[in-house]
Amino acid sequence: MTSRVTLISPAMNRSLRQARFDDGTTSLDDGGTALARAAAGTLPPAARLVVSPGARCRETATALGLGAAEPLAELAGLRTGRWAGRTLDEVGGSEPEAVARWLTDPDCAPHGGESVADLCLRVGRWLDTASRTDGRTLAVVEPDVVRAVVVRVLGAPAAAFWRADVPPLTATEISGRAGRWNLRLGNPLRPEPAGG
Repeated sequence: MTSRVTLISPAMNRSLRQARFDDGTTSLDDGGTALARAAAGTLPPAARLVVSPGARCRETATALGLGAAEPLAELAGLRTGRWAGRTLDEVGGSEPEAVARWLTDPDCAPHGGESVADLCLRVGRWLDTASRTDGRTLAVVEPDVVRAVVVRVLGAPAAAFWRADVPPLTATEISGRAGRWNLRLGNPLRPEPAGG
């Protein structure tokens, strides 16, 4: 049995543009919606469709024309506690030591939310379940979730989490069996050229 998971990062929104800790309520901006709509029909068919519960992931799935998607709490982005809704610059200005610790120690959660290590464990548990599912799963998920999957698939330490950039509206694909995954990173979703 071969499992395939295609992870789609959400289209652009104000939180992504402003390097703001998203609180899950910020919608896509007009440009992000337009790009996602233009990429509709570029994804392979899938047996299952799941999404991170935040607005930008649900709206990206809709704009891509993927239909009704099941929001999964285990695929939520990194929970950033009291930093949610603030920009990285704002938090860095008021809590520089806390931000430095957070970016270097994956077990640290100075914001009162979730540590990177805990996120990686949570997403890893979901990935273990996905590995026992035959066929393709499409998952429109937060960039944090994509990073956690990359860390898990590569067997990298959680400290490598911040070393992976996840551009908006890209596909990261994994495939494998018995928990052994192969990884294909960052394929942009592009509409088919006119005329074929």
